[in-house]
This record gives sequence, C-alpha cells and structure tokens, in this order.
Amino acid sequence: MKTKFLGPRTIGFLLVLCFLCAACGGDDDDDDASGGADDDADDDAGDDDDAAPIVDLRADVNRDGTVDLDDPAEDENEDTWDAAHGAIFLANLDDDTRRCPTQAALSDAELAACNDATDEVVNGEDDLLDLAPLRVAAWPDAPDDAVATLAADPAAVVRLFVQDGQSWRAVAFGDTQFVAADLRAGLILALEGLDIVRDPDVWDGFVDLTLRVRSGGKEVGADTVRLRVAPIMTFHHLLPEESVYALRIPSQQASLDFFADLQPAVDEIGVPLDDMAEQLDINAIDQWTQDFMEFGYMSSPAAGGAQHVIRVAYRAANLEGLLPKYPLRKAGRVVFTKFRGPDFAGIQEYDPNHNLSADSLNSFGNWETIPPHEYAGATYPLGRLMVGAVDGFAPDPAFLGMVEAQGWQPAVHLDTSWLAVGHVDETLSFAKADNERGWILLINDAAMARQMLEDESAAGHGDTPLFAGMKTMYGLSAERTIDEVLADTEVMSESAVSAVEVQGQLQTLRDEIGVADEQLVWIPYLHERVLGKSLAYNPGTVNSLYLADDLYAAPETHGPVIDGVDIFKEQFEAALADWGIGVAWIEDWDLYHILWGEVHCGTNSQRAVPDVKWWEVEP
Repeated sequence: MKTKFLGPRTIGFLLVLCFLCAACGGDDDDDDASGGADDDADDDAGDDDDAAPIVDLRADVNRDGTVDLDDPAEDENEDTWDAAHGAIFLANLDDDTRRCPTQAALSDAELAACNDATDEVVNGEDDLLDLAPLRVAAWPDAPDDAVATLAADPAAVVRLFVQDGQSWRAVAFGDTQFVAADLRAGLILALEGLDIVRDPDVWDGFVDLTLRVRSGGKEVGADTVRLRVAPIMTFHHLLPEESVYALRIPSQQASLDFFADLQPAVDEIGVPLDDMAEQLDINAIDQWTQDFMEFGYMSSPAAGGAQHVIRVAYRAANLEGLLPKYPLRKAGRVVFTKFRGPDFAGIQEYDPNHNLSADSLNSFGNWETIPPHEYAGATYPLGRLMVGAVDGFAPDPAFLGMVEAQGWQPAVHLDTSWLAVGHVDETLSFAKADNERGWILLINDAAMARQMLEDESAAGHGDTPLFAGMKTMYGLSAERTIDEVLADTEVMSESAVSAVEVQGQLQTLRDEIGVADEQLVWIPYLHERVLGKSLAYNPGTVNSLYLADDLYAAPETHGPVIDGVDIFKEQFEAALADWGIGVAWIEDWDLYHILWGEVHCGTNSQRAVPDVKWWEVEP
C-alpha cells in the first residue's frame, strides 16, 4: 500500500486558492482572475504529486506466482491475509546443494540442525525458487538524502535477501540502509522462512514486512505487507502413489518373502519400490517403515496457477536411545540422511520428557489422514488428521502440538488406549469409492469373524485349521482348528471387547466427520489379549497398504480353507470387489504379524500433491 504526503508547496498553493475563492466568490467581473489562480494551483499540485515520495513494497498478494508492480491487485489490502488474498512464503528447510552433513557421529540435534535456512546465502537458482519474491517500486526522483530500511515483525523467523548485481546479500532488519540510488532503481527482494510454525503461542505463522523511507530528517513514507508461512499438509489415501518404501533385509527369509509378494503388486501400479538400503548403511534394521517417518509437503503459488512444492519427511518422536546425543529412534535418521535434499525437508520435534508408556503413539501407524469431506457446515478439501490420543495416553505433546499447529487439517482424536500397539491403522483404513463422499471406511469387525467361524463349525467344518503350517514368535505351532479357537475364552472375550471399542471409535468419527453406514466396509478378524491390551489374533486385513484406486496390498490371512477357499480372503475380496478394488496378498506372518503388525506397518509411500491449494481453504 503506497503512502504519499503533500509537500509544503502544495499546501501553500491550496491556502492561496482558498483565499482567492473566498475573496471572489460572488464577483462575476473577476472570473478570469479567479480561474487563472485555480489553474496555477492545479498545475503546481500536479507537479508536486509527480514528485511525491513513492514508498511501495510489493509481494505476491494475488497469488499468481509473480510480483507485478503494474497490477493493482498486488497492492490492495496487502497488509491483511485471508483465503482470498495474501502473500505466502516457505520455510526453507530443504538442502538444495546437498551441503548438509549426514555422518553417523552427528547427534540427533546436530543432524537436524542443517538446512538452507541455516546459512545467510542463497544456495543457487534452485534455492531462489524456494524464496518468496518481493519488490520495492522505483522512486525515480528520490532526493539525494533519501534512505530506506526494512523491518520484519517478528524478525527472528525470516531472512530477507536483496539482489545485488548478479548475487544476493542478506538484509539486516532495521540496519541495512538503501540510499537514493537504490530507491531510484527499485529493489528486488526474496524472503525465506527459517522454520515452520511449531508452537502457535510462540509464533502464529504471520510476518509483517515494512519498508520505511526517510528524507529531510523525517519519515516520508512507510508500506507494510503481511505474509504467512506455508503449513505442512499430509497425504490422504485418495491421492495417487508415487513411490513405495519397505526395508529389504537380505539375511532374513521372511523379508525376502515379503518383498517377493510386494514387488509385483507395486510394479502393477507403475511406481518404484525403494528397499531403504540406506537404513542398513546406518545399521538401523527396523522393518517398521510406516512408523518412523511420515511424508507431507508445503507449497506456495507459482506462475501459471501451479504450486511450488517442498516435500517434507517428519521424523517420529519415538524415544529409544540410551545416550543423550541419540535419544530418538535410529531408523528415523533417514529423514535427514536419505530424504533431506533438493526440495525435500526433514522435520524433527520431540519432548525428551514425554510419557514413555505412550511412546508407541508417536509411531506414524497412529497418524492417518481422513480423505476430503464436508460436515456440519465445514469443508475439509485437504482432509483431516486422525490420531490415537486421549487424556493420559497421547503422543509426544511437542510433536502433536506442532502438527496440529499447521492448522489446515484439524485432528480427530480417537481412543486407541485399549490396543496393545495403540495405532489407528490397526482397526481403520480408507479407500476411494464411487459414492457421495468419494471414499469408504474399512473397519474391523471381530463379531463378524466369530460369526463366520461359528457358521463353519455348524456346517461341520469345526476341525478345519486356521494358521496351517505357521509358527508363533516362539517357534511353536500356531495352528488351531475352528472349534479350538471358538473354545478359547480369552480370544472370544477379547474379541467381544474389541468390537465394543471399535464401535466407540466409529461413534467419534460419526460425531466428528459424519461418516455414514453406507460408507462402512466391515472387515472380520479376531482379537487376543496381550500384556493387558488388545491385538489382532488373525492377520488384520484392515492394516493394509492402499496402493491404487483399484488395489489393496493385504496380509495373507491364513484362515480356514473350506472347499478350497480361505474364508477370510474370500470375504475381504468380495467386500472390496463391490467397490471395484482388487487385492494383492502379501506374506507378512513371520516378519510382521507375529511381531504385532501387518503390511501397512511395514510399508510407507509418497503420494501426489493434490490440486487443491491450501491457501484457498479457510482453516
């Protein structure tokens, strides 16, 4: 918004004009005289307007990816910000030149400390694309004593650069002075964010950048632009896969078997399967690939209606280290050693004193994103977070607070305190569907599993085994007949409890997002009690990887085979076939199931950035 002041000559001529008008107001004989004085005043006032200070700071307020000094939309309401207008900048946390160290000797804090925002230079042309463009309009008639400064509020969260010939130099807020020659030419600026919002009580994400110009011993103008840092968005299941990750452990046959099934399924959708060999390089043999990292992105407007994107990998806030330098889960270091790089940022946040009894909730199997929906007058075109968290049993407060502070995907908290692992992916999943909302909710139904077994027993198949040929984690036979399972009071009791608890989760989803019965796809598997909590007894097929619109990668069920058909596989395939979804069966018994997980726990993926732009959405 330009600020202009009337000079003393203009004021003087206006006073003379007022005097002449008052003296000659009713005298027709003096029309020529009064008209001549009026013309002189207008001429002089016009001359002074041309020479008035031009104090005009511009940003990409209209979000078209450019800063246009001739576009009035870039100047209107530039000191405010909402879904319709307002400039945006990115937290410059990637590493465009791969300068950041990754040595094993670095502490967790040291490893996370490096990114493009931690130096005072523009790290090449790619880095420049991560910075928000700004301009100071030229003031061709700036007097020789004119001086300008720039200030930011708050200043500690951003860094400003000014173009100086073919290079860029950092601006010291309030101290760097731009002289008359600079103002006559105009300034080209670029702003980087030094971090994301982590605690809204410390910083709400907004920055006011102000240009101040002085001349003749006083301030002759000021102009303020408001900008907001981009929040981090997470991916929901309806977005297409772009890459899949799982750890391949060459020395473990169970891992090789898992990959033998997963590879063709991933090949079918035409995306790469990354074997996470970098984990082995840092001696982090942790096959729970879903749990130690989570992907997202932040974006800003680019030319042509596009988005400029920095992808993000969150590191899980799991505490497992005994050494002060290495408190966090080791496998999570890949967020920095493997992924941090050009247009890819790593994020780490944790409270070293968080509740260790709830530490499993910090694994990302407990963090999912509900697909886009509308409910109760609110619209969530980017979806909402879904996380297991209740009073007294919740994820790391610093990490949870940071994720929720992003603001555009408000979290739904579910009760997972009854589960042995405590993750939302143990009982719930989402898939694309041709219905009113565009998706379905897969949900565990232990009562259905029991009924299926009772029906087979009544039909004379009570001696048919489940888990034929499989072993427990202790190397004992896991095989049991239908009648033996039905006679196991502990399994039946825990299955009944789990059915009630799942209904509680569903009720929360009904209340929060309005999920309807026609969206529900019930998936049967039983539960057992382990260490006082609930765990899937037979492979939990909800806990699967949704690979494509028409393909789920699910754990082999090892259910009872009746007339050549595994009844649990048959049910799952039929339930998904109703929605046009096929199933790729993945052997995960030894690698995941008996170790309290399934296919989803052992895989991860990056998905396509949605066309929906977060800045066009009311948070």
